[in-house]
Amino acid sequence: MDFGGVAVKNSLKLFLFSVLGSVALSSMAQADQKVIVVMKDAKSFQIAHQAYLSQNTIMWKSMQLEESSLNHIEDSLENLNTFIVNAKNDGEIENLKNNPAVQLVEKDVLHPLPKFIEKQFKNSLKNLNGTNRNFSMFDTTLPGAKTPWGIMAVRAPQAWGKSNQGSGARVLILDTGIDKEHVSLKANFEQGRDFTGRSKGEDYSDLIGHGSHVAGTIAGVLDNSGFTGVAPQAKLLMGRVCSPLGCSTSAIIKGVNWGISEKVDVISMSLGGGFMTASEQDAVKKADTMGVSIVAASGNDGTEKVSYPAALATAVAVGAVDSNLKKAEFSQFGPELSIVAPGVDVISTVPRGTGRGAEVMIDNVKVNSSSFSGAREVMNAETNVLVSVGFGKPEDYVGKDVKGKFVLASRGEIYFADKIKNALAAGAVGLIVYNNAPGLISGALSADGKVSPVAIFMIEQEVGKGLLEKLNAGQVVNATVHTLITDYMAFQGTSMATPHVSGVVALMKAANRNLTPDQVKIILQKTATVLGPNDKNQYGAGIVNAEAAVDASLLQK
Repeated sequence: MDFGGVAVKNSLKLFLFSVLGSVALSSMAQADQKVIVVMKDAKSFQIAHQAYLSQNTIMWKSMQLEESSLNHIEDSLENLNTFIVNAKNDGEIENLKNNPAVQLVEKDVLHPLPKFIEKQFKNSLKNLNGTNRNFSMFDTTLPGAKTPWGIMAVRAPQAWGKSNQGSGARVLILDTGIDKEHVSLKANFEQGRDFTGRSKGEDYSDLIGHGSHVAGTIAGVLDNSGFTGVAPQAKLLMGRVCSPLGCSTSAIIKGVNWGISEKVDVISMSLGGGFMTASEQDAVKKADTMGVSIVAASGNDGTEKVSYPAALATAVAVGAVDSNLKKAEFSQFGPELSIVAPGVDVISTVPRGTGRGAEVMIDNVKVNSSSFSGAREVMNAETNVLVSVGFGKPEDYVGKDVKGKFVLASRGEIYFADKIKNALAAGAVGLIVYNNAPGLISGALSADGKVSPVAIFMIEQEVGKGLLEKLNAGQVVNATVHTLITDYMAFQGTSMATPHVSGVVALMKAANRNLTPDQVKIILQKTATVLGPNDKNQYGAGIVNAEAAVDASLLQK
């Protein structure tokens, strides 16, 4: 097979020797360093690639390479003209950089692990004058009344008729893995691979929950409860590129390469950071040229700077709004922001049995409630008498016997941390907080993973006021609290907004297979519902509108 002229072959011979052959050490011996090597063009790559694949064949021998030298190359990414190489020393890396056939050599980088965002919740606890969020996590439009509010906010059901609910579209998620046996994911899950190096590529289970949550929002199966993803007939692929330690450059570009090979319609990336390596940028750009849309999260630092890869010109950068369609305070923004989507208290799938919910009963009558991570879990329901303690300040406990009992406190005046400390000091074993505004809040009580020895639940404002009247009148009130094990949870972040848009892209591609990534992005922005004020592009083009986007896709030739 002829891949080019003598000059190209000679440069590739040098490349292969520098990667696979014996290299004189120009620095002290050290542990292997994983590096990404991008070739200058497809012709150069193919020569090296074929030699790599042939191993002991005549072609391999003609390159005068030893069989043992094959161990240097970890992977060959044919769609990206890229090799993943385990370099033995800095001298070998320098030789690669100086090779005329090589465009780029860079060391593998570990990006931070994508996390569920608790910032808005924690600020709402600490800022006594802050805005309370009045919302329901569910929309009651569909039968069963368990449809996540974001599905309705992006008008997904209105787009289903013309897109067959996304049937035929395929979405690759690059994330922390997936629970492929989850009842809401199993029917739509197609295949997965692990790129983290923690397995032989076969273990893409989700140890963190992030990837499974994203998957449910994109293509969770529509069930009798009303739960659904944006595109409930689309197919899901999972590339596990993030381990508990973080997300490496090599894993990410391997995932992108796989997506191109699989000819997926969209790659959903609820990950990123303040920078992106050159090889990652190259991979995203090549995916775009190969017809794969990239949808990525704008970031969760609340700053006026969009994260990468979302900030790349070819990507669809997604910010987050709450159920009042106001920008989430954590959502990053700026000139590169394309669009926004629901990203606050988004209900979706998590690995089976890892979700936590709340059940509170007052005198055997169930009331709406929420729980907090970082509080003592009550796995077996506990019933106790309830004692009112005002706002839960130290002086509110004077003269009251709360030892071994539950206390009722109003939200406000002091931090939750102080309410907990004071309840614990007084000997209370449970704290029920009633909101000081309509609705409920939920989230984390600590950022360091510490667990409070006091069980803490929240109930609605009007319920709490009614209880207070009874207690002040001398009535005995019993409360029963229970931590529920669930397969679904509400989280927030631009990570949760991104899959809404990825799901809409799936609906668009199901309606019109011929759409290019550029057309997809233009349609998404032109059909978005405008939000504001938008003086700093906090909302991009507005909130994604699935119905309008699918209609426009059908008109696009």
